[in-house]
Amino acid sequence: MSRPRIVIVGAGFAGYRTARTLSRLTRHQADITLLNPTDYFLYLPLLPQVAAGILEPRRVTVSLSGSLPRVRLVLGEADGIDLDAHTVRYTGPEGGEGTLPFDRLVLAAGSVNKLLPIPGVAEHAHGFRGLPEALYLRDHVTRQVELAAATRDREECAARCTFVVVGAGYTGTEVAAHGAMYTDAQVRRHPMRTGMRPRWMLLDVAPRVLPEMDERLSRTADRVLRQRGVDVRMGTSVKEATHDGVVLTDGTTVDTRTLVWCVGVRPDPLVESLGLPMESGRLLVDPHLQVPGRPELFACGDVAAVPDLTRPGQFTPMTAQHAWRHGKVCAQNVAASLGIGERRPYRHRDLGFVVDLGGAKAAANPLGLPMSGPAAGAVTRGYHLAAMPGNRVRVAADWALDAVLPRQAVQLGLVRSWSVPLESASPEVARVPGRPERRGEDEAPAAGSGRAPGGGTREKGPERPDGKQQAGGEPGKKGPGGEPGKERQGTEPVKSQPGAEPAENQPGGEPARNQPGVEPAKDQPGGEPAKDQPGGEPARNQPGGEPARNQPRNPRAAGKPRPPGKADRPGQARRTTRTAGASRSARPPADPGPEPPENQPAPGPDIAPGPVKRTDGRTAEGDS
Repeated sequence: MSRPRIVIVGAGFAGYRTARTLSRLTRHQADITLLNPTDYFLYLPLLPQVAAGILEPRRVTVSLSGSLPRVRLVLGEADGIDLDAHTVRYTGPEGGEGTLPFDRLVLAAGSVNKLLPIPGVAEHAHGFRGLPEALYLRDHVTRQVELAAATRDREECAARCTFVVVGAGYTGTEVAAHGAMYTDAQVRRHPMRTGMRPRWMLLDVAPRVLPEMDERLSRTADRVLRQRGVDVRMGTSVKEATHDGVVLTDGTTVDTRTLVWCVGVRPDPLVESLGLPMESGRLLVDPHLQVPGRPELFACGDVAAVPDLTRPGQFTPMTAQHAWRHGKVCAQNVAASLGIGERRPYRHRDLGFVVDLGGAKAAANPLGLPMSGPAAGAVTRGYHLAAMPGNRVRVAADWALDAVLPRQAVQLGLVRSWSVPLESASPEVARVPGRPERRGEDEAPAAGSGRAPGGGTREKGPERPDGKQQAGGEPGKKGPGGEPGKERQGTEPVKSQPGAEPAENQPGGEPARNQPGVEPAKDQPGGEPAKDQPGGEPARNQPGGEPARNQPRNPRAAGKPRPPGKADRPGQARRTTRTAGASRSARPPADPGPEPPENQPAPGPDIAPGPVKRTDGRTAEGDS
């Protein structure tokens, strides 16, 4: 008899704990598969310290394959679930699709950034839910301070030195507290020419900082933030965001280049496609974390609305503390459904909360006892070390080094702005060229919204040499006259012909030749001699119909625009894939043609595109 198959979707706090507990309980009596976009478990509470340069990124990650030896790891993102067929469809990191059959399914997909219908926020703000977003924020803040230190313009310096954080919950408060310390340390070592200092703002519509915590802890956090110069504005939020700043709900305009969105989270949209009863966007389960009417389906963590038995009529909040304990109970109940052990309901009372404010400052209430100052800082770091499933020695070593050595304020440039859009349905994975979009929702995006299905943002394409954006994130299609991505007035772009598509990003702008059914390419074996070669004839079929004589290698580089001409005959265009600036073709040409524009590598699996144009027509800061 074959062993039962258990599939776990997601490796956050709930999914990781479920997999680890199940592997211990089943003891090779079941096949456990863990589906996750990354090969690590991320300890989210320490992510602000990564953005502030205190901890290295690998310190807050735990290898899944190394810590779960009896669990099969499958890298990918779940695209859909067929409960009747007992299968999970997924897309791998390189675009390959697959299917996982299951006898028991555990949904622990976690949460994504919560969006509000505020103009410009989706385009100009960045969330703080994954490691790529933390790395981007550290590079971005470092770059803004360095650029501000180099300028003599006071207005530009003030805008670059202003950092706006929206959301005064756990994450937003810690980001503002650690960020203020990080930028102050940079300015002490490299003072600005204008004599200005960095300015951090913390906004929230709530009446106080940390509204979820005890009021005494809220006052402690508020006092520490104001002592560090953070501009705390409660009852205020963002009304509109632009590339140059934000407009607040009180009518104030703040010039800034940095907008960090920490308003909150929402459950992963994957669960919405199941068509099962929901509660505030979460999948409704019973106290045993099982979906009613579906004995094979379990859910835990942020995607599950778990009844709180300690507070009848309410559900457990979306916190890491509950998700971690959800995973243990869920694993026990999954094993019990297979005849191993007994079922148990989830019951847990909060043990308190801790908020690390940087340095020796913190706010904590372990077991309901409010604490502040160095004692709270010691309790907070002790709690994190005890709660982490690995890397405890490395984390403690980084803390010790940070206490005696200055932080390394350098920007690595590993994550670009376009790689971490706020609307991403997978904030734990940085977007790369050619990577397929996560499709977590069935409805089509609204016209002109720029959103892809699943809550993601459509990839922005590389900027053209003339400064114009290529639409849709794809290399510009050829128009008549050979200029990529641009239509000539009074004409229509060349349409794709049967069996071929317009050439993309070809140097010189000419469609590729040597396709079946057309004339052989010039300067190819068996073809006609190339132009301007000994014994050769002048080139034919040039735009404008005249033979080209003494033309420079790149007319646009020489400042001579190409005149509009007739479209090439059908069948002459082909698709070309470029990697590292080189084009692949069936036959390598003898003359490679003009060089591609400087600093404009073509999109490919290993090369990031160039600068990205914002929706307001300006280039994103730091992306050039």
